[in-house]
Amino acid sequence: MAYEIDKIDRQILTLLIEDARMPYTDIAKKINVSAGTVHGRVKKMERRRLITGATLTVDYNVVGYSFTANVGLILSRTLDSEKVIKELVKIPEITVANLSTGKFSIFCKIRCRDTKHAREVIFKINSIPGVMRTESMISLDEPINDKKRLFRSIFDLPD
Repeated sequence: MAYEIDKIDRQILTLLIEDARMPYTDIAKKINVSAGTVHGRVKKMERRRLITGATLTVDYNVVGYSFTANVGLILSRTLDSEKVIKELVKIPEITVANLSTGKFSIFCKIRCRDTKHAREVIFKINSIPGVMRTESMISLDEPINDKKRLFRSIFDLPD
C-alpha cells in the first residue's frame, strides 16, 4: 500500500534526496519546524520502510575502476538462478545483478580497472556452474544514473 506523505514529509524528503547526510537541525531550520519533528518524521518514514538507510556516491574513476561493462548471463537452467546469484556475490567487481526475462536470466554491471581486468571477471562469471555463456557490452558513458528524478516524480517534489 502506498504511503501517504504530507507537505512536511515532502519537504524533508526533498532535502534528504539532495543530501542524505544533512543534519536534522539544518532540515528543521530550512522548513521551519523543530529538529524533534524532523527526527520523528524520519523515524516514522523508516518504520514504514519509505526510507531505508542513506546512500553514498563513489566516483569509481577516482579509485581506478574506470571500465564499466554490462554482462548478460545465459543459464543452462533458469532454476539455477539462485545458485548462480550466490556465486556472483563472491565477485566484488559485480556492483549490480538483476534477475531478468528475455534472452538473459541475469544481467550484471561490472566495474573494473581495464579490459584485462574485465576479461578476468568475465571468465570468473563464465566458470560458475549453471552459466552456459555470457554476452558483454562495454559502457562508453553513463549519462543517466539518477534515482533522484524518479523520487521527485513519485512524491511530487520540487526540482
